[in-house]
Amino acid sequence: MARLAQTAGLDDVQREILSTVRDFVDKEILPVATELEHRDEYPQQIVDGLRELGLFGLMIPEEYGGLGESLLTYALCVEEIARGWMSVSGIINTHFIVAYMLKQYGTAEQKEHFLPRMAAGDIRGAFSMSEPGLGSDVSAITSKAVRDGDEYVLNGQKMWLTNGGTSSLVAVLVRSDEGHSAEEVAARPHRSMTTFLVEKEPGFGEVRPGLTIPGKIDKMGYKGVDTTELIMDDLRVPADRVLGGTTGRGFYQMMDGVEVGRVNVAARGCGVAQRAFELGVRYAQQRHTFGKQIAHHQAIQFKLAEMATKVEAAHAMMVNAARKKDSGQRNDLEAGMAKYLASEYCKEVVEDAFRIHGGYGFSKEYEIERLYREAPMLLIGEGTAEIQKMIIGRRLLEEYRFQG
Repeated sequence: MARLAQTAGLDDVQREILSTVRDFVDKEILPVATELEHRDEYPQQIVDGLRELGLFGLMIPEEYGGLGESLLTYALCVEEIARGWMSVSGIINTHFIVAYMLKQYGTAEQKEHFLPRMAAGDIRGAFSMSEPGLGSDVSAITSKAVRDGDEYVLNGQKMWLTNGGTSSLVAVLVRSDEGHSAEEVAARPHRSMTTFLVEKEPGFGEVRPGLTIPGKIDKMGYKGVDTTELIMDDLRVPADRVLGGTTGRGFYQMMDGVEVGRVNVAARGCGVAQRAFELGVRYAQQRHTFGKQIAHHQAIQFKLAEMATKVEAAHAMMVNAARKKDSGQRNDLEAGMAKYLASEYCKEVVEDAFRIHGGYGFSKEYEIERLYREAPMLLIGEGTAEIQKMIIGRRLLEEYRFQG
């Protein structure tokens, strides 16, 4: 895109990385994305290409074999990849969240053990908070870990793991009530949660003793990437695989990971919206009605104007949220706003592009049909719109507390 969603103030390295990723998207993803998506086929060749580009280690520090880039660089790469196929950006994003949590909270041994292989793409990450009856209420987690000598025994069922089958490392949030009375757990449930680093074989079925990945969940969109359940039945995990080495800190570790994940979901919304605009503006100049291009009808020009404005606004908010996190400041307000706006605008821009295509938008022959099924995932991924508004509202009341 020549004009929209440009980012000022990038250095030469950032511009080179983005140019390389965009070229990869145009040549290796866009030509095959819709065909692979319709077959619900894992994009192995694309993932291998991203691995060769170093994308799996983009934010992992150089001392562990990564590129040591900023959240902004990463988010802009995610935006480009989502423009090609949103599912591929999901494969990268969940891996990134686990690597980020390891970088921020892992013990020295955990970082040395996992991060170099994650940077190389030899280990692929997934993370798990949700459960079948849980929804957005993370404090209601029932999966549990009980200490048994030098190990913990984990039991419970988790839900909605992106990369659940293809991953080889899963960060799992469970309840570990050791050192807390029942009254303390009831009063402050977040303080009794722990993140465990669970290593497993890629695949489905029983992937290690006590751990089962039943199979892929069939979805309306977001295909290609595997979304799964995870069942723990007396799964034994060494005590040194507690993230950070100390129990009771898992909720806060996960929330920090999801916070940066929200910037990336915003970036995915930006990328899908950009592609929808590209498809809409191109089709509007190819299709003729009443003796002229439909792009010359005022009704279509109004749609294009609204779509482009939304693409630009969402991109600006996403960039602002990433830059604030990179500066070391708290960015939950900005990340929540960016995720909320970008996902809502993405849905609206995709729908307008769909309307511009008319009846052809309903055909699987046209790419917009795929985007129309992909956009809804962004409305619920990494926290629903309602959760974002709760976060935004609470933070605003903190910032604007009435002192009367």
